[in-house]
Amino acid sequence: MALPAQELTDLDLSVASITTSFNSSRVLPRHIDALLRQSRQIQEIVIVDNGSTDGSPAMLAEKYPQVTVLKMPRNLGAAGAWAEGLRYAALEKKHDWVWAFDDDSVPGGNALDALLGGIALVPADQPLGMVVPLPVNQSTGIPYPPLLWDEGFIKPPGELVHKPLWFADLAITSGSLTRRETVEGIGLPRADFFMDFFDFEYCLRMRARGFRIAVVTSCQFAHEIGNARNIRLPGFNRLWPEYAPWREYYLSRNMTYAGWQLYPTPRTKRFVRNHLLRHAAGVLLFSKRRFRALLRMLQGAHDGKHGRMGIRFLPES
Repeated sequence: MALPAQELTDLDLSVASITTSFNSSRVLPRHIDALLRQSRQIQEIVIVDNGSTDGSPAMLAEKYPQVTVLKMPRNLGAAGAWAEGLRYAALEKKHDWVWAFDDDSVPGGNALDALLGGIALVPADQPLGMVVPLPVNQSTGIPYPPLLWDEGFIKPPGELVHKPLWFADLAITSGSLTRRETVEGIGLPRADFFMDFFDFEYCLRMRARGFRIAVVTSCQFAHEIGNARNIRLPGFNRLWPEYAPWREYYLSRNMTYAGWQLYPTPRTKRFVRNHLLRHAAGVLLFSKRRFRALLRMLQGAHDGKHGRMGIRFLPES
């Protein structure tokens, strides 16, 4: 039986953080120091090392012996690393909540307190599965609000985004706080997505099982999506994320797979098709490696439509 929401913060909750790391020895110390400075103590800090070759595990062992390091034999991507971290922290160690990060994330000192405090605002009849902050681009101050979903992305209205707490359907991994009961109820994220849309797929699975995703607006979280830059043209002003061609493959493949294999309705397929066509137009206009990126997008759409998942391209040096 679910506990009333107002009682959750009164319990001695156990919180673990899991951080996906790949050749991150330069940025990890700043990230870990931010976790250690949290006003609400984290019971276990876990780094999932994705086969780093830059000496990251040795650096962690020397400087941060209190940190748990899960060494992967090869690069499993963000999806595989998150799945392994959740398997360890939620299913094996039984922590109540698991806080997920990219390796370059630097949460504010009261971020965990703010997220856990948001639980008290959730009505008692809402089965809570995940609590998330409001992601903000650090250089521009532009927020990336979590999305709604109705056989396609729906940007939440402004009046909703400014509420202290509201419910979304789709949220990114970094900064998310996932409840153990969610992982026990719906399983682990899909490691075969490797990179991108795996967090949205997990959220859609979560929502299908009745779990809610609460957004704590007061907890703003610096997050960069690609190498974003502001494109200014007459009558056009947009933040454009520059992705490497290998990543364009996974973006295209995983979204196409969701539309053709997981949620194959005519409306969802139409949304995916139109979304990728718009993105391809942006790649053609703004990307530096446009032709290679477009080739990877085509390969991704083909593989996703035919259900060919797994790791095909690794990050380029």
